[in-house]
Amino acid sequence: MCTGKCARFVGLLLIPLSLVCIVANALLLVPSGKTTWTDKDHLSKQVFFMAGFIGGGLMILCPGIAAVRAGGKGCCGAGCCGNRCRMLRSIFCSAFGVLGAIYCLAVSGSGLRIGPKCLVDRTWLYPFEETSGSYLLNRTQWSLCEEPPNVVYWNVTLFSLLVAASCLELLLCGVQMVNAILGVFCGDCRKESAPH
Repeated sequence: MCTGKCARFVGLLLIPLSLVCIVANALLLVPSGKTTWTDKDHLSKQVFFMAGFIGGGLMILCPGIAAVRAGGKGCCGAGCCGNRCRMLRSIFCSAFGVLGAIYCLAVSGSGLRIGPKCLVDRTWLYPFEETSGSYLLNRTQWSLCEEPPNVVYWNVTLFSLLVAASCLELLLCGVQMVNAILGVFCGDCRKESAPH
């Protein structure tokens, strides 16, 4: 596969993944789809770190768009540098994306391990914080949270989605970094067939 085609393919995967992260983070702000509990006293701190919006979302859009552009026809056509200029830019954007994916993965993993903040016996607290994530395998503990309704299921589903998406983003940004380095040194094999 040509470096340009590979870059375009990776970019077209990164863009929807970033949108998934943004939507997942937005849903975490409204437990059970209601705005009743959308203040800092009722939501966990991991939700307010906006890892899905910033790290897995906006910081991944940059390498996604750069990769799609690097898979284009080239900044100088077939004669000059082909896609080398865009591939060079894509290396730096992909490195930026790796940082975003790591941020999203770290915060989302922490959100899964600590669990949601919820109402237990008229007090808002983190009832699963000391379980080191074992609550994930013991669904009978989930009923400890009185409000918001189904908050544990909500958080586990969305943070798991963010963990999975950020792992894929990390992999794809790494692939694009290697691909772009090859593209800088070797050029895009499609340039040979481009019209002069």
